[in-house]
Amino acid sequence: MNIQLLSMQLFSGLALGAILIMLSLGLSIIFGILGVVNFAHGSFFMVGAYAGVFFLAYTGSFWWALLLAPLAIGVLGIGVERFLIRPLYGRSVDDPILLTFGLSYILVECVRIAFGSDGIPFATPAALRGVTNIGIGYFPTYRLFVIGVVAVILALLWLGLEKTKLGLIVRAGARDPQIMQVLGVDIRKLWLAVFGIGIALAAMGGVLAAPMRSVNPEMGTFVLSEAFVVTVIGGMGSLLGSVVAALLVGIIVNMTSLFAPEMATIAMFAFMALVLLVRPHGLFGRPGFGA
Repeated sequence: MNIQLLSMQLFSGLALGAILIMLSLGLSIIFGILGVVNFAHGSFFMVGAYAGVFFLAYTGSFWWALLLAPLAIGVLGIGVERFLIRPLYGRSVDDPILLTFGLSYILVECVRIAFGSDGIPFATPAALRGVTNIGIGYFPTYRLFVIGVVAVILALLWLGLEKTKLGLIVRAGARDPQIMQVLGVDIRKLWLAVFGIGIALAAMGGVLAAPMRSVNPEMGTFVLSEAFVVTVIGGMGSLLGSVVAALLVGIIVNMTSLFAPEMATIAMFAFMALVLLVRPHGLFGRPGFGA
């Protein structure tokens, strides 16, 4: 087997992992603070891609689309938390799950009505087309860009979590949700901010993924299962776990696809099962978290 080919598959796995990071981070932060398992997360990823299509057509600029789509869908997420999910807090844990599950179908059907069922091509920006020599071979420039953008977002999130008051509150709340009340935090504003940020991350993932795949109403369905696998492997509510698990899953899926494409999904779930056998709460999860 050619070492260069293996290296290219490895980098492709990192690009897939980068997209999964955007999704799983949102899932983890929402579950960690709100205790909500958001089954509509994949649909927000898909809606983010369509918002990217809209803003690209409206502004003529991929860069504006990459900025505006997450902001717009993040605001939509804030509205969902405020008017749909918040009234369910304190009720059965099944209620938010059922609501977000139904919401995912509503979003898909709304997009289908607005844009149709056929896929919409999303052109790679001219400046990011072609390939780049990375020393061990040539790799698609756009995928390198995706890896770089996600790395920057991770750095900004780290700075926000470590150096700001909101970050301190989020970290404290992720470890012990009850402590937020002791700190006198306006928990309703925190819920809005966390849910909005989580949805915006998913939407940006959708925009970044759009040039690598057809934009269609079903694009969020399978990626949601991948994101949940990543979240479970990393540990529910663990941001570090989401990052590590996303990269591992991306590499495993791509490397398996090289040898046996039909086994890629099986390999992903087999890896999850293996991790849970060794660490039932995930790589970085904690017993009883989110209970």
